Amino acid sequence: MNFLSTAITSLSFAASALAQPDQGLRISRHGSQHATAGSSQNFTGRVRVEMPFRADAPARVGGALVTFEPAARTAWHTHPLGQTLIVTGGVGRVQRWGGPVQEIHPGDVVWIPPGEKHWHGAAPSAGMSHIAISENLDGKSVDWLEQVSDLQYGSPTSNTGETR
Repeated sequence: MNFLSTAITSLSFAASALAQPDQGLRISRHGSQHATAGSSQNFTGRVRVEMPFRADAPARVGGALVTFEPAARTAWHTHPLGQTLIVTGGVGRVQRWGGPVQEIHPGDVVWIPPGEKHWHGAAPSAGMSHIAISENLDGKSVDWLEQVSDLQYGSPTSNTGETR
C-alpha cells in the first residue's frame, strides 16, 4: 500500500469513527469514491476532486483528494476553521494573501489558519496531488473568492525565501 492509499484509508477510518460512533464502523474503499472535475468558478485548469470522507454531525471534519494538472490551481479562498494540506505527489504552489508564492513537495504538510485568504495548486510544468482537510462551521467549510491571476501565480520561493 502506498503513502496516499494509507493516508486516505486512515483518514476515512478516523472520520467514520467520529461521524457515527453509535452506528458502527464504516469503510470507504479506495477507488470507490466518485471523482468530479473542479468547477471553473473555483479552479483554473484541470482539477479532479475525490471526497474520501465527509463526517456526519456532530463531527465536522471532511477531506478531499485533489489532483491538479500542471498550472491548475484554486481560486483565492478562506476556511472558517482553517485547512490542512498533505502533499502526496508532484510539485505544487501555495500562497497566502500578501505573502510569497511557495513551492510544496510530497510529504509537506501545510496549515492555513482560519480566515486566511490563500490559494494552492500545481507548478507550471508538473501536476500535484494533496489531501485537503477542513472542518465545517455552521455547515460551511470554504468561502470561495476571485480567481488567481497569472501574475499572482508567478514565481515560487522556497521556505527560505530563495527563488527556485
